[in-house]
Amino acid sequence: MAESNTIPLGATTAATSRLCFTILCSFVAPIVFAIAVLLYQADPFDPAPFPADESTNNKVATAAKINSGMLRESEFIVSGQLFGPEDVAYEPRSRYMYTGCADGWIKRINVGESDVDLVVEDWVSTGGRPLGIAIANNGDHVIVADAYKGLLKITMNKEISLLTNEAEGKKFMFTDGVDIARDGTIYFTDASYKYGFHNYLNDILEYRPYGRLLSYDNNTRDTKVLLEDLYFPNGVTVSPDQNSLIFCETPLKKCKTYWIQGSRKGEVDVFIDNLPGFPDNIHSDGQNRYWIAMSSWLNPYLEQARRYRFVRKSLLIIDRYISIHHIQRNGGILGVDFEGNPTVHVYDPVMSLITSGIKIEDHLYIGSLNYDHIIRLNLSSLLSPPIEGN
Repeated sequence: MAESNTIPLGATTAATSRLCFTILCSFVAPIVFAIAVLLYQADPFDPAPFPADESTNNKVATAAKINSGMLRESEFIVSGQLFGPEDVAYEPRSRYMYTGCADGWIKRINVGESDVDLVVEDWVSTGGRPLGIAIANNGDHVIVADAYKGLLKITMNKEISLLTNEAEGKKFMFTDGVDIARDGTIYFTDASYKYGFHNYLNDILEYRPYGRLLSYDNNTRDTKVLLEDLYFPNGVTVSPDQNSLIFCETPLKKCKTYWIQGSRKGEVDVFIDNLPGFPDNIHSDGQNRYWIAMSSWLNPYLEQARRYRFVRKSLLIIDRYISIHHIQRNGGILGVDFEGNPTVHVYDPVMSLITSGIKIEDHLYIGSLNYDHIIRLNLSSLLSPPIEGN
């Protein structure tokens, strides 16, 4: 029997499909590229060059005690009863914990002796987006930095009053972190006078210093600008000795000291540089540490974005169509001593947009923009000898 020269139907179909795909790509790819170029050129967003005076030291600040899989040892408390608990504050006498959520409500949580006692209360709605929270020294009111409303005072009778929403004729666009000194002075940040909370990514990717550090005097009702031209100043905390405060500049990956008392009053120092991620809120435990929330680590994509303005512009354009939050990973909390030396670092690869951490007794309570609960981690094994890194 003579051999057939007929090509099998399946082989013909496969070859035809490959040819069609190749032809399609040869036409589509240039079109997609041209559209991307046009979108880039037409977009008015104009990021700044990477600051020339930024440190070129790539040695990341690292802690001696590390837990790189903290979720394995953590608990989720009051799950499903919060969304986006950005900052967390605690009043030890009443054992109430306060946090501001994405729906505008300040939630109050009764921290009892056991999880059975945990009760979440819709305490007060600001009608905005409450971020930083601080409790007055006498416990009779709460100060809230509301991203949209400004600096608010809320009494225990749930009465809300606006303290300030502008300084030197310039409205706050992004009231963010807050703390209260023993003398009653309120220190807070306006992360950006150009961009609001809903488009904070624009500020970070533009890389221009639109932020300010401010104070509010309860007696005179004066609002003062202490520092301006800051890069997205975020959390702020007064030092236990009341001589200085620490504030974080998120895109710079650093925290700075601003002296509020003594011969160096008004001066600024770098407190800690080259953080292992982007800092958010910072809190003192009043004992021996500051706890700095790390929103996410600095992965290769974000490092390129920091240094190259075209990458930052491209990321912002992409984010309008496809969220880039998935590239943020390894969120957690860094503990540093009062001299700025890292001592303990807890994080997890799947965590992102971690925004605050406070220590209550042996536990770290962690807030975020991303989750519907507060994360609780028992620190006793990590802070007690022998040191066991994970």
